[in-house]
Amino acid sequence: MVAVSEIETMDRPQLIALWQDHFGGPPPKSLSRPFLRRTLAFEMQSRAQGGLPKGFVAKLERAAGGDAPKRSTGLQPGGRLLREWNGVTHVVDVTEQGFRWRDQSWRSLSAIAREITGAHWSGPRFFGLNGRAGG
Repeated sequence: MVAVSEIETMDRPQLIALWQDHFGGPPPKSLSRPFLRRTLAFEMQSRAQGGLPKGFVAKLERAAGGDAPKRSTGLQPGGRLLREWNGVTHVVDVTEQGFRWRDQSWRSLSAIAREITGAHWSGPRFFGLNGRAGG
């Protein structure tokens, strides 16, 4: 088993080879080297401790098995969210599959908020669904 300290010093080809050894396939191409390191380190530590707790695994499987992303109960397909950011009004339509913004489908409001602001945001907070809108 590879130690976490070894993972910290690996270059990208070594990280990809380790990923393939442990997950049986290549990592998604868009994963950054720091994310590869964190994921592999987590996996090594988890395996060293006997794996994830059964309840947590079941929760992950339930979450992965859902067809549609979970939305807050206040959002219904056909709804519309408006948010002004830096003088631009953004309109997001709620659909059966998720959200529609700028003629593209999105699975989460957080991804849209990140695209608008260039920074990580909680989508519900950014659009003011959890009280007052941030920013």
